[in-house]
Amino acid sequence: MTNIVECRNVKKTYTQGHLEVKALDGVDLDIKKGDFLALAGPSGSGKTTLLNLIGGLDDTDGGRISVDGRDYADLSQGDLAELRLRRIGFVFQAYNLIPVLSAQENVEFVLLLQGVPAAERRQRARTILDAVGLDGMYSRRPAELSGGQQQRVAVGRAIVANPAIVLADEPTANLDSKTGRGLLEMMREMNQEKGVTFVFSTHDSMVIDHARRLVRIKDGKIIDDEQRA
Repeated sequence: MTNIVECRNVKKTYTQGHLEVKALDGVDLDIKKGDFLALAGPSGSGKTTLLNLIGGLDDTDGGRISVDGRDYADLSQGDLAELRLRRIGFVFQAYNLIPVLSAQENVEFVLLLQGVPAAERRQRARTILDAVGLDGMYSRRPAELSGGQQQRVAVGRAIVANPAIVLADEPTANLDSKTGRGLLEMMREMNQEKGVTFVFSTHDSMVIDHARRLVRIKDGKIIDDEQRA
């Protein structure tokens, strides 16, 4: 299968006071199209840092990352922004919803940036919100939703444009087990039927159990890469 992500000797160091902390220390990782992959590890292991670098939200201190055949080192900021808009969906642990927009408008936002006509935006956003269990809540703003409901809006926004890859940072962290399982099953179905690649950063055993590939990371290094049936 074709690689959708290639990481070669990726390094990232953060400065904390007078200390330098190696968040990633020479990571090599290929993610294939159609993977349903969990990056697992304890807090501070580097999994969220790696997710952010793959998403082009931060720059490496060394090494190379390419996504969908595009090497980040060769892209302008404009090209990188366009790649993120068209090909990558994000689910952030802190939701990152726009407070003044409704649930429907938050989900529509990516489609608006892509130039999708208003009627189609509305239909696609409502279909996704129904799928994540938020039918009837289209007009509610984030402050009127629970944490779990906001997370479901964030997942809807990430998948509504049918991206090539979805990067999800602790997507079940604020959900009860039933809702979390339902979301994972929906994303697994999207993965199987539409070939969308999913990469999760997690320490949730339920996400780990659903993953078809498990990559364990510790102290900025990959220590295990398990392919499952």
